[in-house]
Amino acid sequence: MKAYGKKTWLIPDTFLSSVSGKGEQPSHEAICVINTSSRDAHIKMTLLFEQKDFLEGFNAECPSMRTNHIRMDKIKSKDGSMIPRDTPYALIIESDTPIVVQYSRLDTSSTNMALMTTIAYPVDDNSKL
Repeated sequence: MKAYGKKTWLIPDTFLSSVSGKGEQPSHEAICVINTSSRDAHIKMTLLFEQKDFLEGFNAECPSMRTNHIRMDKIKSKDGSMIPRDTPYALIIESDTPIVVQYSRLDTSSTNMALMTTIAYPVDDNSKL
């Protein structure tokens, strides 16, 4: 199967809310990845903030010919840190094999839940500045 996608993706508007409605589904974000290549994808995520230094060490995998829905409220960095809630951030997602990335946010803070989803921005891996 052909390896569709790119190795670098950007998501400029992410936000992990601490407010959740009553019920079984907490407010959360997910980075949805599809890997159509014949190799497992090793994924590195870097978080960028407006008012503080970036965070690294968030990693995930997506097996060959599979999908992975990476819940941002559950992922931990190498040092055990979690993504800060109620703080806007952006994501740089890098993979060692081409992948396709989609971002989704579920807001359950009110009785009328809201779901937002968008394809991430694919970076041309061959571009030169």
